[in-house]
Amino acid sequence: MIPDHALEWRPRHPTDLRQTLGSLRRGIGDPSFQLDQAGAVWRAVRTVDGDATVRLRQLPGGLLRCEGWGAGAGAAVEQAPELLGERDDPSGFVPLLPVLDDAHRRNPGLRVPRTAQVFEALAASILEQKVITLQAHDSWRRLVIRFGTRAPGPTPRPMHVAPSPEQWRAIPSWEWHKAGVDPRRAATVQNAARHARRLEEAVGMSQADAAARLTLMQGVGPWTAAEVAQRALGDADAVSVGDYHLANYIGHALAGRDMSDEEMLEALAPWAGHRYRVVRLLGAAGVRGRPRRGPRMPFVDHRSI
Repeated sequence: MIPDHALEWRPRHPTDLRQTLGSLRRGIGDPSFQLDQAGAVWRAVRTVDGDATVRLRQLPGGLLRCEGWGAGAGAAVEQAPELLGERDDPSGFVPLLPVLDDAHRRNPGLRVPRTAQVFEALAASILEQKVITLQAHDSWRRLVIRFGTRAPGPTPRPMHVAPSPEQWRAIPSWEWHKAGVDPRRAATVQNAARHARRLEEAVGMSQADAAARLTLMQGVGPWTAAEVAQRALGDADAVSVGDYHLANYIGHALAGRDMSDEEMLEALAPWAGHRYRVVRLLGAAGVRGRPRRGPRMPFVDHRSI
C-alpha cells in the first residue's frame, strides 16, 4: 500500500532505530507499537490533524525512512526525525567510568526519543504508578483496544491509537475496574485529561518549567513527570526518582551497593545533563544491577477489590 506521506533523512548522529524507540513500547502487547519481521517499527499516533500510522525503517548507509498513513500522516512523518532523537545531542557526554565507556562504545546509536505527545505519555505513566510493570502494561493494552481507535494503514496486525483526552474522560468506573486500574489512578488520568491542552504546552518549555507544569496535577509527582519527560520531551537528564528499583540498580551498576534516591542523584551528578542517558546505556548494554533477592513489588488485582 502506497503511503500518504514519506520522508528519508540522514540523522545528525548514529541512530539505532529499535534501541532508540524501545522505551516507547508499553510491553510486547502494546496495541500502538509493533515490530515487523523486517525490523521496522510501526506506531499508531494521534496528531493535531488526526490519527496516523507510521512505519519507521533503517536503510543502508545510515539513512532512516518514515512512511505514514491516515489523516495525520503528514504531521507524524514531519515529526519523525525529532521522534528518533534529532534534538538529542550526546556530544557533551563523557563516560568517565569503564562500565559506561564500554556501554557507550557498544551502543553508539542509542538516542533519546521525543514524541512531543505529553498527555499520551502521562496517561501511560500514571497507569504504571505503584504497580508492577506487567500489570500496568496489561491495563494499557485493554484500555487502548477498548477505547482507542483503529489505526489506519497496512499495519502488520491490528493496531490502535491511544484514546484522546475526551475518550479517557468518558471511560466509566466499571471499565477501569475491569482493566485492573484502581480508582486513584483512574481519577488521576481523567483529571489530567481535563487539562490536556495546558499539559501539551510543556513541549515548548524548559525542563524545569515542564516538570513544574506536570506536577501541578494532583497525583503527578517527580517520578511520573520524569517518565513523561524521557519520552515526550526527549529529556536526556530526567531521572525517575522514587522508582522501586532504580536507585539500587544504579548503585550496584556504578558502585556495587544499594543506594537511596539521594545517594543515586549524588552518584549521577558527574553526568548532569545526561543522567537518563546513563540509565539507558547501562540497560542497553545489559549491565546487571542488584542481585535478585529480597522483596519485590506485589501484584495487586484491583478487579477483585
